[in-house]
Amino acid sequence: MTLCGTRHAPIVHRVELLRTKRLLLRNWEESDLDAFFDLYSRQDVTRWLGRHPRRALASEQGARERLRRWHDHERGLDSPLGLWAIVPLAQSMRQPVGTILLLPLADDGGPTGLTEVGWHLHPDHQGQGLATEAAQAVLAVAAEAGIEQVLALTDLDNGRSQAVATRLGMHDEGITQRWFGLTARQFRTVLSTPQDPRAG
Repeated sequence: MTLCGTRHAPIVHRVELLRTKRLLLRNWEESDLDAFFDLYSRQDVTRWLGRHPRRALASEQGARERLRRWHDHERGLDSPLGLWAIVPLAQSMRQPVGTILLLPLADDGGPTGLTEVGWHLHPDHQGQGLATEAAQAVLAVAAEAGIEQVLALTDLDNGRSQAVATRLGMHDEGITQRWFGLTARQFRTVLSTPQDPRAG
């Protein structure tokens, strides 16, 4: 895994977060609009995402507006927090096939000091371990940045996402209604900061 840029620079100034063996994680860009629309116009993707009512994107203009809202949200965050495009390095066109997110969590009482990790993949690229690989890399960077606890919140019927959380070693804490007005299954991992190999 190769980290790019300075650790605490605002996301708006960092195009690329990191690379893994198979993936580049970087900002979604305006030039990705077709891929963004293709991903979030699919009911089999958006059925699991966000507050109700959950609606797939219906137009390119809607995709552009959502991407703009994402960028506005990211301006208030420090890396590695953000909504990162998952781009397979093996692709000749290098188009995103999904999103890996790392975002601060708030509940009805306000900020909680907890962080959410989540993943959205195009159906054509599911079942290849890409979400797990991207999430492992993001969690490693989160640990280096001093983030101590990360949650994954999955729809009760989203067995694929629950399987990813399990592969990541996250602990299944059962059903919660704390977040976003949803009933979700919550997974948690406590991150340990990597030891400096030079330390005694």
